[in-house]
Amino acid sequence: MLSFNRTRPAIALLGENMAEYYDDSELEEIKRRKLLELQRRLAMEEELKRKQQEEEARREALLRSILTPEARERLANVKLVRPELARVVEDNLIALVQSGQIRPPVDEETVKKILALIYERTHREPRIRIKRK
Repeated sequence: MLSFNRTRPAIALLGENMAEYYDDSELEEIKRRKLLELQRRLAMEEELKRKQQEEEARREALLRSILTPEARERLANVKLVRPELARVVEDNLIALVQSGQIRPPVDEETVKKILALIYERTHREPRIRIKRK
């Protein structure tokens, strides 16, 4: 059981040199393990970020080859306003081209039709209800 010296505040005891409780080799081992853990975690995060960037670059290159410049411009405008809707449209376009249902290059009119269909499926009119007492 720990006994506290009444002349020193308890907070000062918590911040004192840990050498009272651990010898130098134990402290160094703890520090080394913590450092290795942090380095491993940082490396994993960097690897994940790199993979995401590569995947996004592949996706953009594929869309560049699928879409006409006008269609890319329209999709870019949609992405500014509703990024989640643009992502769904991009996914659908990629799937349709890969399955052979449409052939590249995809023009702006086709993108408009797909946008309209997806918007109709996902859009919900706001309902305002007034409850009177």
